[in-house]
Formats: sequence, structure tokens, C-alpha cells
Amino acid sequence: MSILYVKANPKRDEDSFSAQLANHFIDSYLKNNPNDTVEKLDLYNEDIPFLDVDIFSAWGKFADHKELNPTELEKAQKMDELTNQFLNADKVIIAAPFWNLSFPPMLKAYIDTICIKGKTFHYTEEGRPEGLVPDKPCLLIETRGGIYSEGPAAELEFSQRYLKTILNFIGVQNFTAVTAEGLDIDEETRKRSLQEAKAKLTDLSQTF
Repeated sequence: MSILYVKANPKRDEDSFSAQLANHFIDSYLKNNPNDTVEKLDLYNEDIPFLDVDIFSAWGKFADHKELNPTELEKAQKMDELTNQFLNADKVIIAAPFWNLSFPPMLKAYIDTICIKGKTFHYTEEGRPEGLVPDKPCLLIETRGGIYSEGPAAELEFSQRYLKTILNFIGVQNFTAVTAEGLDIDEETRKRSLQEAKAKLTDLSQTF
């Protein structure tokens, strides 16, 4: 099996709780699946195209069978490369922090690169969106400073809900999330939350 690990944090692994948890999971997973391979996609060290004027111009020229300029061609090819990488992976791991009630902007940019009409979704004759991606296991490993899984702040959580929805939209229904939260409350809460997340990830590594 091929695993695509998407890291959505600009920090070094030793300074990122989400990356540390992801590395813990991958180490545990590979012990159980030594023949599987892991490909790491570090979003902050890649030229992830944003949906900008060049991309929309490229799509328009594709439709009209016109030649793209070098910038348009480079960005369009990068989007195609990232989409194919996602499609070719048997399983996907995403590690991200919870920033300002959602996830880092580079993860949104990445999601935009893999949501391509005609390749990962399309519209039926009735106008209904339909995912084209064969279902595959997708794991989100998320870290949060506060508590957003329950209580009064639960309605402010827009990362996990969105990611699950957009993956379902393109066809991926097998979505799991493991969250370590309350990391900025106090040291005791941080240690307990990280330990609980590691235990969940260790168990999940045997069945993912």
C-alpha cells in the first residue's frame, strides 16, 4: 500500500505537535505494515498553486483549446501532479493544527488543487455533484489550543467538519479524525491530551 502524508504546518517537526503525532502514527503503522511506503508532502515546502488569475485563465484556454503561457502551464501542471498524487495514494494522512477556527491556508490551497471537475468530481445530468475518487482511508491528525469538540465552542469548529465534507464531496467516505486539544490551557492538560491522542493513534495504526 502507498501512503500519502500531507503535512500542513510550517514549523519543524520537533516544534509541531501535529507533526509529532503524525510521526508517531506512521512509525506505529509501519511496524504493522513494513512493506507499505510513505510519501511525505510538506505543503509549506512545495509550490502549491492558489486559485488565481493564471489558473482560471489556464482552465479557460484548455476549454477553448488555446496555448497556455509558461506561467499558466507551470501552475496547471503542478495542480495536475498533485491531483494524480492524491488519486494514486491508497491511503492519506493529513496532519494540521487548528488555526483561527479552521486549518492553515496552505491546506485549503491544497484542497483546491485536488477538487477538479471532471477528475475528482462531476455534475450529473440532474445537476447533482458526484464524487469520482474511489473510497480510501483518510486520517486527519489535528491539534488545537482550546476545547472545540464539545461545550460552548463546539459550534466554532470549522476544520474537521469542512475536511470531512469536502472529502465526501469528491468520493472519500472513509474519514477518521484524531484530535489533541486543550494544548494551550495548561501543561497538565497538554500532556494528558497528547498521551490520549498517541494511544488512539497506536490502536488505529493496527487497522488503518
